[in-house]
Amino acid sequence: MTLSKAVGAALIIGAAMAAAAPSARAADDVAAKAQVCGACHGANGTPIGPSIPAIWGQQSNYLYKELHDFHSGARSNAIMAASAQSLSLPDLRALADYFAAKSWPTAAHPDAPPPAAVADKIRMCKACHAPHFEGGAPAPRLAGLSHDYLLAAMNAFADGTRTNNLDMPGFMKALSASDRDAIAQYLSGL
Repeated sequence: MTLSKAVGAALIIGAAMAAAAPSARAADDVAAKAQVCGACHGANGTPIGPSIPAIWGQQSNYLYKELHDFHSGARSNAIMAASAQSLSLPDLRALADYFAAKSWPTAAHPDAPPPAAVADKIRMCKACHAPHFEGGAPAPRLAGLSHDYLLAAMNAFADGTRTNNLDMPGFMKALSASDRDAIAQYLSGL
């Protein structure tokens, strides 16, 4: 190899390493910020309690929307609002992408049919949440979330305390409390 080719190769390698360094630092920065989330949502993806949703493997657009809504005040929760408001919107996007890239923490269960009493009612959920309730832009994964979290979210939409989605309040108000409970029980078992 000639000296000029060696110098050229060294410059290319040096430039590539320099370009990769900020990316590695950015990934480390996101991972460091994500550690705060792990205190409640679980360092291994399993939340510390049944009222806290799993966020590992959740839809990125959904995670970003929820973080944005906590950041803007469109959704309220003292802990989440304080956390989201301490970060920039680009940081929130990076966190959403970071968690979406992780594996869902629970093992998938076979698709069992829903209880007969709510089979027709749960069918409407598939339009946004996908045929197996694994979510898709912009709707979140519902399969495998805890019964407590799902029921609390559905009840909050039904009673108007959660209003950061234009469609969900109407859907949830149309269901009885026992329907919402049966649907939450079914989805948590998927």
